[in-house]
Amino acid sequence: MSINILVVDDSKTVRAVIEKTLLLSGIEIGNIFHAGNGKEALEVLKNNWIDLLLTDINMPVMNGVELINEMSQDELLKTIPIAIVSTEGSQTRVEELKSKGVKAYLRKPFTPESLKNLIIELLGVSENE
Repeated sequence: MSINILVVDDSKTVRAVIEKTLLLSGIEIGNIFHAGNGKEALEVLKNNWIDLLLTDINMPVMNGVELINEMSQDELLKTIPIAIVSTEGSQTRVEELKSKGVKAYLRKPFTPESLKNLIIELLGVSENE
């Protein structure tokens, strides 16, 4: 089963690094979609099937917390597993986000192995043989 992932980060470079890491992970990836902020992400979510959302917190226009709040108001979108990928990692913030339904938190900078393990844990997928 290939998975579709939406990567939301205002840095094009970070999105490219995450995409490359995903493609090298050994996990069967379907499509990788990109958005530069939460508002763009909502448009992608409206028009595509997404199995996992990886989002930063601090972004212009609509930040990650606002995106999560918007998704929680939609019956279909609130079922999509969300993982935060951010430099911000205070325990208070992590707990707040988990109370909003965030399933995982990955601190930047991350290793390819930690990103792969996060996806395997969240989606129950395995590496390609």
